Amino acid sequence: MKNIYLFIAGLLLISCSKEKTHGPWNLKDGQEVEVLVSHRYGATDDNLTLTPQNKTAEGSIHNFTDREAGYNYRIKARMAAPAEPPQDGPSYWLEFVKVLSKEKYAGNDPFVIELVQGSMAGPFILLRKENNQYQFIVGNITLNPATPAVATKLAEIWEYWEQAINPAGDVAPRPEVKWRSIKARVTHDPSAFGKAYLVSDIDLVLKN
Repeated sequence: MKNIYLFIAGLLLISCSKEKTHGPWNLKDGQEVEVLVSHRYGATDDNLTLTPQNKTAEGSIHNFTDREAGYNYRIKARMAAPAEPPQDGPSYWLEFVKVLSKEKYAGNDPFVIELVQGSMAGPFILLRKENNQYQFIVGNITLNPATPAVATKLAEIWEYWEQAINPAGDVAPRPEVKWRSIKARVTHDPSAFGKAYLVSDIDLVLKN
């Protein structure tokens, strides 16, 4: 009888050890972890860092609606991997739980944001204009040009994109984007910290 109990315990141990994991950090459904979130909201290197393991990966935090550019966060997040994922949605994601710490970034190092975003429906430009101001759609961050040359480029991009989409702002069908890449070099704008980026340069790369 003792051997039977040991056999059953062994099967249970094997079953638990084979529990499915998800994502680059191999997290189980419902597992809670601490994650570092960068001040570079929407940047090309806006990665998440699992702590204390210090493992970095691309991704985002679902329902982290209070995130502000210019602040470094340590948060608690939970892996969500439903048995029946939403239609046309991801099979797993990290769900925001709570903020553990929030610290204002004190530096002035530049970083890069990409304004051309790919999707299943085709590429689109992450830019809009409201109240005579340009906005980066990721995080609704205002883009303030640092020079007249940058202002001219932003105007060029918006003029092209505004003509490509219908007046309601919906894309039907998805218009062609003539640029393969639009990279903007930015810093946090001290005049509107957390709400705006100061754009020092824009690199427009046409499709071949």
